Amino acid sequence: MKYLAEYLEGERVVGFCLVKSKEAGVASNQSEYLNLELGDRSGSIMAKLWDVSPEIKDAIAVKGIVKIDATVQSYRGKKQLVIQRIRPASTSDEVEMESLIPISPVPVDELWEKLQKTVDGLQSKILQAIIREALADEEIHGRLRQFPAGVRMHHNYYHGLLEHIVSLLTAAERLLPLYPQVDRDVLYATCIMHDIGKLYELSDPIAPDYTTPGQLIGHLVMGVEIVSGICRKLDIPLGDAEVLHLKHCILSHHGEVENGWGSAVSGKTPTAVLFHYLDQIDSKMNALGQTLADAGEEEWAYAGVLRRKVWRGY
Repeated sequence: MKYLAEYLEGERVVGFCLVKSKEAGVASNQSEYLNLELGDRSGSIMAKLWDVSPEIKDAIAVKGIVKIDATVQSYRGKKQLVIQRIRPASTSDEVEMESLIPISPVPVDELWEKLQKTVDGLQSKILQAIIREALADEEIHGRLRQFPAGVRMHHNYYHGLLEHIVSLLTAAERLLPLYPQVDRDVLYATCIMHDIGKLYELSDPIAPDYTTPGQLIGHLVMGVEIVSGICRKLDIPLGDAEVLHLKHCILSHHGEVENGWGSAVSGKTPTAVLFHYLDQIDSKMNALGQTLADAGEEEWAYAGVLRRKVWRGY
């Protein structure tokens, strides 16, 4: 099976795609057209559909699956599709969703096993109880095995958030021996819980967008609300030192407040400061890896996460 990223300019594409966004416009001849963002597990590509009938316009829905017959063209240095024919997929097409969305290269069960092993090894009974309660929640459990870590920037694929968490746990485990001033259990708990609010900040794992609560409150505060709710349920005092430390690490993990990256407070403990940089390293390296992979054999590629071009280096 050939995926969207593998097609070259001039080639014909016939296959199924996920509609990730849809925007209507009016051409100079007053006919309507659609700008579509289409995707499969290899990534996304912009597509143009000219002379759109009202029936087709209404039939194409965001997060819906369509079958296209299109040609790959180059527009401003990027590939795009010009669609000749399009129709919504039917149940008889038996399209597998996993072929339509980018997915973590690490199996979800392998990631989940590593996560559970870390939770079982926590020495703090309070932090262990909080995390076990979170993971036992049916909705959180299901979403964590599916949701990306973001819409576009890093780990933006199926169960990408879980991959991000486990990657952070691995990095934390290796660095802890160098920094005895860091609280081991709070650091591990922060790795697991720092982005738990994204399960509600983002709309879904297929074609995620930001929810209204996500835009009004943000995942840092939403994560702290989840922790506080669990503490109330388990009769854990909100003033407990480990609980306060965990919530501080969540609220400060985007770095200094004056940077304007969304932290509610700047890091005030060695654990909070270390976690911020761990999160930065893992998120940026994942994004850069995706940038270079998408660039193919190109020597230079623009990395949105850094807002500049990066060099492959070899």
